[in-house]
Amino acid sequence: MRICQCELPKRANTVDPEWPLKNSCDDCWTWDVDEKNDSIRVYGSYGRSVLFHSDWSNGTVGVRGNRPLSGGRFYWEIDVSHRVFGTSLMFGIGSKRTSMQEYCFVNLIGQDQYSWGLNHKGVIYHAGNGVQYTEPFLEYTPTTVGVLFDSDEGTLTFFKDGVNLGLAFRGVKCSEGLYPMISSTAARTEMTLSVARRTFLSLEDRCYSTLVRQLNSEQDVDKLELPPWMRQELKSRQWWALR
Repeated sequence: MRICQCELPKRANTVDPEWPLKNSCDDCWTWDVDEKNDSIRVYGSYGRSVLFHSDWSNGTVGVRGNRPLSGGRFYWEIDVSHRVFGTSLMFGIGSKRTSMQEYCFVNLIGQDQYSWGLNHKGVIYHAGNGVQYTEPFLEYTPTTVGVLFDSDEGTLTFFKDGVNLGLAFRGVKCSEGLYPMISSTAARTEMTLSVARRTFLSLEDRCYSTLVRQLNSEQDVDKLELPPWMRQELKSRQWWALR
């Protein structure tokens, strides 16, 4: 449950649950609690919510997803609380080489060659270079930021409240794994991973996804007459956590 109970804006597209990623299923990554520092609190259902700088801020901190995004296309949405202000709130992707803490106020995601990001002022960053990409976000107004990453084509596109902002980056390639990332310089900023989807990897993958949608809890998995390894795979899908 989010700490901030402010009402989020309505998405421009509320009809198609697979928009903007067709032939996709729920993706079950969350934030990496093993790498977080004392300026970040991870909480909520399966650790999908993050509170930055719970008291006051003396720099910039970020958090990575707990697994890399490889093979296919990925889409996720971040619900941002009303505390949209300060030097930089950021959304994007990067490798393990990207620093997740700086003791100064910086645009963390995109400050090096291993990360690509968008800040709340509408500027995209990579390798320390910034380009105005879209209009600045309204301050002190909750919003939802979507990220579409095509790992095969090497493209990154951002969305705001369900509106496609256009292609942000081409040639997004890294010999290491790339992870979803968020960061903030502002005190008491709250961000929640509300949507995470990916394209199917195989027919088997599609079958697992279809089956897990018919289950209500992990306990239902144990009732199925399936090999243990298949039941474990179904449990890892965690569809019930997203309901």
